[in-house]
Amino acid sequence: MFGLKKNINILHKNKKIEKNYGLPKHIAISINGINTWAEKNKKEPSIAYKESFLAIKKLIGLQTKLDIPVLTFNLLHSKIKKKEGFPEIVEYLIEFFSDLREWEFIVENQIKISVLGKWYDLAGGLVEEIKDLTMETKDYDKFFVNFCVNYDGQEEIVDSFRIIARKVRGDLLDPDAITKEEVKDNLYSSYFVPPDTILLTGGKKNLDGFLLWDSVNARIVFSDKLWPEFKDADFIEIINLL
Repeated sequence: MFGLKKNINILHKNKKIEKNYGLPKHIAISINGINTWAEKNKKEPSIAYKESFLAIKKLIGLQTKLDIPVLTFNLLHSKIKKKEGFPEIVEYLIEFFSDLREWEFIVENQIKISVLGKWYDLAGGLVEEIKDLTMETKDYDKFFVNFCVNYDGQEEIVDSFRIIARKVRGDLLDPDAITKEEVKDNLYSSYFVPPDTILLTGGKKNLDGFLLWDSVNARIVFSDKLWPEFKDADFIEIINLL
């Protein structure tokens, strides 16, 4: 699928990976440069998003080939809500999640889809698509794909502390027993190990709060490639450099 065989063979020949290091367990990816790609190529935003979502699907295919347990995509930061064209972006996301629901590859490879962030505050059509997709895949446990939607890394930590504060107020937790592990257990991402690697595409140089708590020990990798033109070969090359 997706013409991966050649690139995977190249990866497996990498002695560094074979000898010691293995592949990452969790790779988080911030997709950037969609609008820049549209302007550069004189394409409508709808085409840019279509290409971006296709790149995501190809990477999910590669994930299963390489046996990488977890991928997380920073799909929609909460601050984008304030930008012009946001309603159109929501429509693109509705189409994307609907497409994932119909993608047999998800079922065949038992891929659990999770959505992190305050996605439930968005338009009803998107909320329903996300609910349906996550419900239909909730029992899958072979691979995991997370999408951050209406996500803010600081807000994730604040929400964790709100839950902890309620436990303390209800005498369910001693304040002196609060640990880093307790904070992690109440994050949106509590179910998943922190990322080994965070990939920032589109020339972006700052994390912008992406998995803020979990990113403390992650290796940060930068790519100038605009996300719609990101290929599986680019991903393979990055893994070979880890």
